[in-house]
Amino acid sequence: MDPQLIDRIYESSFVPELWRGVLGELANIASARVGFLFVSNGVIHHWAASLDIGYQVAKPLVESGWIARSERFARYLGSRHAGFVTDSSLYTLDEMKNDPFYRDILYPRGLGWGAGTFVPLPTGDVVGFSLDRDFDRGPVEPRAIEQLDELRPHLGRSAFMSARLQLERAQAASETLAMIGLATLVLDEKGKVLAANALIEAMPDYVQWRAHDRLTLKDRSADLLLRRAIATIDLSGGAGVRSFPLRGVEDRPTMVAHVIPVRLSARDIFVRCAAVMVLTPVTLPQAPPVELVQSLFDLTPAEARVARSLAAGKTVDDIASDGGTSRNTVRTQVRSVLEKTGCSRQTDVVGLLTGILSARLAAPA
Repeated sequence: MDPQLIDRIYESSFVPELWRGVLGELANIASARVGFLFVSNGVIHHWAASLDIGYQVAKPLVESGWIARSERFARYLGSRHAGFVTDSSLYTLDEMKNDPFYRDILYPRGLGWGAGTFVPLPTGDVVGFSLDRDFDRGPVEPRAIEQLDELRPHLGRSAFMSARLQLERAQAASETLAMIGLATLVLDEKGKVLAANALIEAMPDYVQWRAHDRLTLKDRSADLLLRRAIATIDLSGGAGVRSFPLRGVEDRPTMVAHVIPVRLSARDIFVRCAAVMVLTPVTLPQAPPVELVQSLFDLTPAEARVARSLAAGKTVDDIASDGGTSRNTVRTQVRSVLEKTGCSRQTDVVGLLTGILSARLAAPA
């Protein structure tokens, strides 16, 4: 066993980009052309490959869900073997020839034999390692499987450590924001809560906690906007709603929810921290500044001026006259403001932007 390879496996716990080199070394042990790493919980939500050609081949298959739905993926996962398994141990040769994954994907590319294993993670996901070799080489030899099995405990511990570290970092981030008074939680790309601080946990009038680390917002309109924000979190250019009002039950004050995407190097292979949601109270003065309105709700400058004018009590005719624009243009902008703020009526926008709190909370103690 190569001690330096083991060191690199553990180093990958702290430097995820090193997994690509480790996958290449695992592929060499199996005399494979390419090595893959998949993180899955029903669907593949992150992956890595040892070679650029691996990314080119796998990318459309992963993104379409094709690999996760394939029989080969299911057999590897379902084997529940605490070691590497080979295609030849899961399939007969005839079964392989009739399997679409082999027939349509691997065989045309000269591949067709491989070895793989799956390891559970503390997130509830599993990480899978797949090593694919040329069909002409035949099945992966028992000696190579023995070497891979010796490395498997180290691969599992490294993946487990990486996932645990990322969960701790997510929790630390939410606790840091609590120190400056921000109620915060960290979400993955499916809306699962990875970390939450005590401030948001103490908000039962706004948040309802569900099983399996999930939540819903008690304001149904806000909850719909949250789901929409999560679904579009990976779109480039900041597309999708990112800030919206969150009304409390009964006489609780309105909050503003901000869904902040986690981008680029802030993400990790094993824990997909996709977004941070921060709740801030609405304590805005009458007719708040245009810049504040725009930043809160992702409005265009024109939409922000319309929203501020509504908060100041102006009508559509007033706004059109002040801005030298048509009533139809202003109506279009009002509809956009309603959609982006999650309001159904102009009076709701006025109430939101003027920061009306309940008399009980506004009264001096």
